[in-house]
Amino acid sequence: MPADFRPIVVDNGSTDGSAEVARSLGATVVSESARGFGAAAHAGLLAATSDLVCFCDCDGSLDPRQLPLVTAPLEAGDADLVLGRRTAVKRDAWPLPARVANWELARRVRRRTGLKVHDLGPMRAAGRKALLSLNLADRRFGYPLEMVMNAAAADWRVAEVDVAYLPRIGKSKVTGTVRGCVRTVKDMSEVLAR
Repeated sequence: MPADFRPIVVDNGSTDGSAEVARSLGATVVSESARGFGAAAHAGLLAATSDLVCFCDCDGSLDPRQLPLVTAPLEAGDADLVLGRRTAVKRDAWPLPARVANWELARRVRRRTGLKVHDLGPMRAAGRKALLSLNLADRRFGYPLEMVMNAAAADWRVAEVDVAYLPRIGKSKVTGTVRGCVRTVKDMSEVLAR
């Protein structure tokens, strides 16, 4: 973790001992019994106490040392929400079906909101109190999309910065299974339908 960044890891029912590893390395570990990406992300948001908060997957695909790139536009007063636009460092880092789905989703968001976003990736940053004011309700895979849609509805300035996207460690619950892909599409479609 970069200096001045305090990691909060949300244990969402993991059985691989990762919570203990995170705790032994100095992270604050929060348990969230309600399953789902959004439930875990929101639990981390509620546990945070800093003015600015960041989100970052813990599967090795994103390097937390790049978080200062994501927070820089916030600290400069140039944005209210900053998304890390993933740039794959290896061809297999981001499977083609996932890239195509993300491209299509970003296209729909641009068309609906006018935001100039190209990636709805998991590395992002915003003000804590402002995020809480968005009243995010989705507790599954629609959470990151709902954040962007609600931010657009609130006239937030949304920016993107390029971040390196690395091959993940382990199997993805989203892109690694047909069930995960279907569930994610369903969750995000429900958010777009609102």
